[in-house]
Amino acid sequence: MRKLSDTIARLSAYRTQLGTGAGPDMSGRLGTLPEFGSNPGALLARTHLPPELPPGAPLVVVLHGCTQTASGYDLGAGWSTLADRDGFGLLFPEQQRANNANLCFNWFEPGDTQRGKGEALSISQMIETMITRHGLDRRRVFITGLSAGGAMAAVMLATYPEHFAGGAIIAGLPYGVAGTIPEAFDRMRAHGLPGEKRLQDLVRSASRHEGAWPTISIWQGSADRTVSPANAAALITQWRGVHGLRSEPSASEVVDGQRRRVWRDADGRDLVEEYSIAGMGHGTPIAGDGIGRPGPYMLAAGISSTQRIAGFWGLLAGEVEKGRANIGVTVASPPAQAPAMAAGPAWQEPERPRQTNKWAAPPAAAGVRKIIEDALRSAGLMR
Repeated sequence: MRKLSDTIARLSAYRTQLGTGAGPDMSGRLGTLPEFGSNPGALLARTHLPPELPPGAPLVVVLHGCTQTASGYDLGAGWSTLADRDGFGLLFPEQQRANNANLCFNWFEPGDTQRGKGEALSISQMIETMITRHGLDRRRVFITGLSAGGAMAAVMLATYPEHFAGGAIIAGLPYGVAGTIPEAFDRMRAHGLPGEKRLQDLVRSASRHEGAWPTISIWQGSADRTVSPANAAALITQWRGVHGLRSEPSASEVVDGQRRRVWRDADGRDLVEEYSIAGMGHGTPIAGDGIGRPGPYMLAAGISSTQRIAGFWGLLAGEVEKGRANIGVTVASPPAQAPAMAAGPAWQEPERPRQTNKWAAPPAAAGVRKIIEDALRSAGLMR
């Protein structure tokens, strides 16, 4: 069992790494999606739809990291700028402090990371509402996220694979590797990561999906001391195996000065790619090309992850047909009745909405228990 002093030390170090302030919240480019379902995870839903967006446009779901907001992450990564230029809709699920003190998505909580439950179900409901309300193309839905948002993107790709044509995980963790607070700390440091078979079984058992799997783009800084680069290797193992690809990459190249490796199927389609950013710490790489701007965890690295990810998905101008041809996902249409229910599986009742003010009162615990709980909440690892 982990010593109390070790756990408190880890909490303190993690708090220092995260910083004390939220990311910038100045873009003013995002709207709000109201009434998108039962919302058991008590999340907010921010959106951006370019003017005169045609019917059948793609949808990109973007998950911010800890201490960040949806509009702050958009300002840094530049997704709305790219959407205006190339014509796709955006959905930004947003965490609330009532759920997590540091605005982290709860990627390690079993009640938020299973199909039909918590935050995972809330995000699924948002996606279904965006598609039906705005006439978007359910065959071209993609998801990306940074850090805790990257880990939550992995949750969505595993639990609702039928929603997505592709995903991109930036400095995130594999699906299903942590279910407790000590495990979350350990996995971030790559302690106790499961072996190959277990990693792949975790994804396969997360849903009843029987179709093709989403394509995956993995991004990691080689000098990341918050989420160990070994997690990127575990993500490759997890998704390469689910796709039935060989362990060795099909190709390796240098893109904008950084190493890119790709795993292709027998037809030559890029199914899994990895970018390793030399010397970069914990954050989203941007290029200073007018798409995004530097800030906390938005790191000038000479390469735009936003543009490269959109290109991988075939969303950039002139690459739309390429993107359609690269889709191997069989997306099931939801039942005609109860759109909110369609976001969850038929074999599981959706959760009731979470009470967002449940931590408004001071905790009743005293002494050592109160110290532990206060420390966990300040680290964003307990509600």
